[in-house]
Amino acid sequence: MEALTDLFAQAQQALFEAVVQPLLFSLGFGNLLEDGFDATGWLLVGLLQLAVMLVLIAPLERWRPVEPVVDRRAVRIDVLYTLLHRLGLFRVALFFAVDPLWDAMFGALSLQGYGGWQLDQWLAPAWPGVSDTAVFAFVAYLLVFDLADYWIHRGQHGLNAWWALHALHHSQRQMTMWSDSRNHLLDDLLRDALLVLLARAIGVPPGQFIAVVAVTQLLENLQHANLRLSFGRVGERLLASPRFHRLHHSIGLGHESNGQGTLGGHNFAVLFPLWDVLFGTANFENRYDPTGVRDQLPGEGARDYGRGFWAQQWRGLQRLFGRA
Repeated sequence: MEALTDLFAQAQQALFEAVVQPLLFSLGFGNLLEDGFDATGWLLVGLLQLAVMLVLIAPLERWRPVEPVVDRRAVRIDVLYTLLHRLGLFRVALFFAVDPLWDAMFGALSLQGYGGWQLDQWLAPAWPGVSDTAVFAFVAYLLVFDLADYWIHRGQHGLNAWWALHALHHSQRQMTMWSDSRNHLLDDLLRDALLVLLARAIGVPPGQFIAVVAVTQLLENLQHANLRLSFGRVGERLLASPRFHRLHHSIGLGHESNGQGTLGGHNFAVLFPLWDVLFGTANFENRYDPTGVRDQLPGEGARDYGRGFWAQQWRGLQRLFGRA
């Protein structure tokens, strides 16, 4: 893992010096070189993710699709969402709008003597030679963030205001590997803010945080793929598969717990179905249902979630304030 980390650091440095640094100087942003270097890491991760999606996941979709792709426009909008997120544009917006608030808050806490808790240092003495390695720390971070993501996801489905935003993600009737990033910007902002706060609270090093996010996002792309794939009776309980997660997007089953019109759902885990098993929300049925939200159906209100990016964002705000 250290070799991969070194290789990534070299590539990040090369990309920064060849592209990002000259661009910042030409735009008069020489004072943002340090932040630009961090942004280069996210850009590089995004480019690698897109390469993996196109080289590995896309052929799998063509190999065993669940359904034919008949709405190409809906998929193209999801591609736009993915590019906005993976090429760093969303993170740049977060940097200017939100990061200064976190820096000020954690700076004030440090001055008051409240430093972050270091999870890796707390775990290190438990199993000398294993628990003090970077690989062990990475797995521990994955578990902690996945548990947090599980409960964030439950909140997105359990709170009316949050579901009004998150419903956009579920409104895709034509799921593909691009559908993971199809979210309302406010929904993304809330989720990312909570995860960044968690990362700072447990002292996740920046490199490890980027790795956790990168691995999680790639697995989410696979889970959303238009792919008829199960990991088997045992594997399904170890790692969320495309079949497992598609049930989460099923009309009704995926977003209702107690009948039509209720909130809730099943299969909230992002990576590890363990959380759904522990908290009683798992569904391991071997089925591939139509995806979407019940109120999109002609007999259930035929709600319009918007066809274009800005229309979807606007309708999300209308739902949030009860005007849709």
